[in-house]
Amino acid sequence: MSTKEQTNYSEENIRTLEWQEHVRLRPGMYIGKLGDGSSADDGIYILLKEVIDNSIDEFRMKAGKRIEIKLDEDKITVRDYGRGIPLGKVVDVVSKMNTGGKYDSKAFKKSVGLNGVGTKAVNALSTYFKVKSVREGQTKSAEFSKGNLIEDFPTAETNEKNGTEISFIPDAEIFVNYKFRNEYIERMLRNYAYLNPGLKIIFNGEAYYSEEGLKDLLTEEIGEEILYPIIHLKGEDIEVAITHSDKSQSETYFSFVNGQNTTQGGTHLNAFREAYVKTIREFFNKNFDASDVRKSIIAAISVNVEEPVFESQTKTKLGSNEMAPGGTSVRSFVIDFLKKELDNFLHKNPEIAEAINRKILISERERKELSGIQKLARERAKKVSLHNKKLRDCRQHYNDQKAQRKSETQIFITEGDSASGSITKSRDVETQAVFSLKGKPLNCYGLTKKVVYENEEFNLLQAALNIENSLEDLRYNQVIIATDADVDGMHIRLLMITFFLQFFPDVIKNGHLYILQTPLFRVRNKKETRYCYTEEERIKALSELGKNPEITRFKGLGEISPDEFKHFIGKDIRLEPVVIGKDQTIDQLLEFYMGKNTPDRQSFILENLVVEEALS
Repeated sequence: MSTKEQTNYSEENIRTLEWQEHVRLRPGMYIGKLGDGSSADDGIYILLKEVIDNSIDEFRMKAGKRIEIKLDEDKITVRDYGRGIPLGKVVDVVSKMNTGGKYDSKAFKKSVGLNGVGTKAVNALSTYFKVKSVREGQTKSAEFSKGNLIEDFPTAETNEKNGTEISFIPDAEIFVNYKFRNEYIERMLRNYAYLNPGLKIIFNGEAYYSEEGLKDLLTEEIGEEILYPIIHLKGEDIEVAITHSDKSQSETYFSFVNGQNTTQGGTHLNAFREAYVKTIREFFNKNFDASDVRKSIIAAISVNVEEPVFESQTKTKLGSNEMAPGGTSVRSFVIDFLKKELDNFLHKNPEIAEAINRKILISERERKELSGIQKLARERAKKVSLHNKKLRDCRQHYNDQKAQRKSETQIFITEGDSASGSITKSRDVETQAVFSLKGKPLNCYGLTKKVVYENEEFNLLQAALNIENSLEDLRYNQVIIATDADVDGMHIRLLMITFFLQFFPDVIKNGHLYILQTPLFRVRNKKETRYCYTEEERIKALSELGKNPEITRFKGLGEISPDEFKHFIGKDIRLEPVVIGKDQTIDQLLEFYMGKNTPDRQSFILENLVVEEALS
């Protein structure tokens, strides 16, 4: 360091940021990643979740059985009928750090939120934020913008029922090109309903309600594809629901802590997986292989933990080792519960016990049949892992806890060398990998997992993603299918979706699979270049760029130069998530995409294809 640089360091260099400045400068510390709404864990949904969590906590404290949520374009309003924020603290609780009601364990024994950071982060990251509280015939409200108080309304009389109402519009400067997707909000609300039986949530007029909690959740998620009726067990601070799928090959779990969907699991889920195997082995008095016991399991677990410790502010993974400070370990608590309750249940329901036994024996047989093929496939994968021509890897990975940018990791599954060449040259080598397909992949509809090991391409893709044993080892946060927008591209897209639906549905269920949207046209004049993704965008660009602009039609990804391609896979990337709708089962989707050639599917393809004549 030079003398000059040293002398420049003085009191003037020391700054104390206002609370809202800090949130806006480092939003990731408070809400995880930003995103544009194409992923379920993007920031705009975390904002909504933080607001709803406070309303849920009111319900859990037996105050208010109804929450109303409205989405009007980009404005969200959440109204609960709890106790309402104490009127004298309405401004403070949404704008002063370390101000909240949840430090007092009597008022909120097992709450989701702790220190009230949530609503303050929402306030700081919104261009419009309004809070209103109603208590005993009086109301108090305040309006903010980017965390700054705009208007502090005086207390007034009202006939409204007690409760809190919060409205906000996320800041488009921070959440660039964001869009709320109803399917993600609906899934979030369904989970809230399952975890809080008796609570009614209304979203844009549609009601979400559950009486049987996690049993309802599994019923909703799996339809009819189960081997035996759902086992539903409840105890103090714990609830589990268990069954086995008739079709799926993988383990599927839904885990929750204090009503919070812990998508990345944590100590409670690890304990459940261990406890289930332990209980089953002891019940049948057989030392079954753990993978055979858990194969095709579909289970949900919810626990209530006092003063929970999560591994991030967004609360997606439980880190607590104890159910309460200085209390029973999470592991012992879950093991003791299952050992007693599940064992009792199986003794009382021998037909279900027999169904589980049959399933384990079938899994064992399938595993032994596969073991020879797996061994060869793994050896093959090992050989190519160092020089896999199909995979151009990146430096950081999603399953590496130390990777600073793990949430940004992406793998593009491309068709042909020209497309993969353009992406490879323009990608960010830190976080973006490319896997190149050789023509059309095999249609695996109706095939067994054996094909994943016998088909070299599928086996190498499985190895690249690292999902053979569990989704926990997934190496990339976003798995992106990047194909041309023509007939062949659409077909490859469907074949790849089929592959994931058939063998790795959890990749889709957990929001990791996407379709890359690429521009159809480039419209430019001497001053400006516009990339257009639809016919409407093309018409708009033509009208705004003056006389005789140059128009280029991109027929395939390989035609886009690497210099241009970097714009489409950078911060302005457009992704369409592959989502299983609430009324669809995996079987129904597979039948639709790859079953007999139904009129419905023909219409779908025609509607989604880019027709050359129309665009020429």
